[in-house]
Amino acid sequence: MADLRGVRAVLLAGGEGRRMGPLGTGRLKPLVPYGGTCRLIDFSLANARASGLPEVLLLSQYEERLLMDDLHRVWNTAPGFRVHFGPYDAAYRGRELPAGLPRRTWPLERGTADALIRKAEYVFTEGTEQVLVLHADHVYRYDYGPLVEAHRTSGAALTIAYQRIDPRWVHLFGMVRFDGGGRLTEFTEKPENPTSDLVFAAFCVFDAAVLRRYLDALDGTDWQHDISRDVIPAMLAAGEHIRGHEVHGHWEDIGTVERYHRAHLVLASGPRPPLPVERMPRTVRPAVGRRWVADAPGVRASVVPSDLANAGLVTDSVLFPGVRVGAGARVRRSVVLPGAVIPPGADIDGAVVLEDGHIQHVAEGVSA
Repeated sequence: MADLRGVRAVLLAGGEGRRMGPLGTGRLKPLVPYGGTCRLIDFSLANARASGLPEVLLLSQYEERLLMDDLHRVWNTAPGFRVHFGPYDAAYRGRELPAGLPRRTWPLERGTADALIRKAEYVFTEGTEQVLVLHADHVYRYDYGPLVEAHRTSGAALTIAYQRIDPRWVHLFGMVRFDGGGRLTEFTEKPENPTSDLVFAAFCVFDAAVLRRYLDALDGTDWQHDISRDVIPAMLAAGEHIRGHEVHGHWEDIGTVERYHRAHLVLASGPRPPLPVERMPRTVRPAVGRRWVADAPGVRASVVPSDLANAGLVTDSVLFPGVRVGAGARVRRSVVLPGAVIPPGADIDGAVVLEDGHIQHVAEGVSA
């Protein structure tokens, strides 16, 4: 395991989930249920813990109390790893949830770079040499140790994780290019006409002193307050040494309901990747070929919970705990959230069914 002393891991978790439509309405995007057992935010935290990091600093602002309460209950219960809540951390030092929180005395952040600036005293702590920046809405399992080691060995100011993807989807991400020596030569956020099939995987390691210098220089200027739109382009334009580190294996940016739905169809149709934490009871069925097959009647090629009450037919879907499927109902290529009830005779195809039974259809071929 890599020596991660001197690394400060920060987790950006300020999203409201507006682009997810009804799925994101009234809920924190980092706490959107995923895979039948966990939440989106659990992946980055599980990666950090498995990599040997003792702590991750949470950078959030939307419904902070709800998010911190949830993470404190799930992640701050065992020694060796915890989530740090910045200015609220002292209130969460006990096992019980705090009765109240300190009054906010800092302005709301307008972007990912702002989140680092407003919480700078918790980011740039004594002894911090590198800052590992993570996001709360990406689904992947990854050891950050080799990324940090490669960054230190190269002497780079910044090392960004990148992945090669289907060129059709590059316009949704930050497109990157590198020269023959592995140095970053181009970084374009959501390009209209992509010329590369490499994209920024949205986690990276900064030299702490360099990052602090660029944040100080940008703060107060006419900028977009964003790491990808401001900080990285400014570093690139100034000729800073920026390198890439390729990410292999499954990686998903769950930015929209379409991508959320598509990622769950992958879970139902192939070998199930390990999920980060078991928040909800479920039963994993034995694999047959490349498909997960339930041993429950009326369930085919799906991921379902052990408490499923099913009187219909479920195929190619992911169902969460507490779901009930009525007599004669059909659920195909869908995601059904905790506690949802599918009425008798219903025919649901290509949808996300919310906890209250609301059906959010997902249009075929939508790439946003």
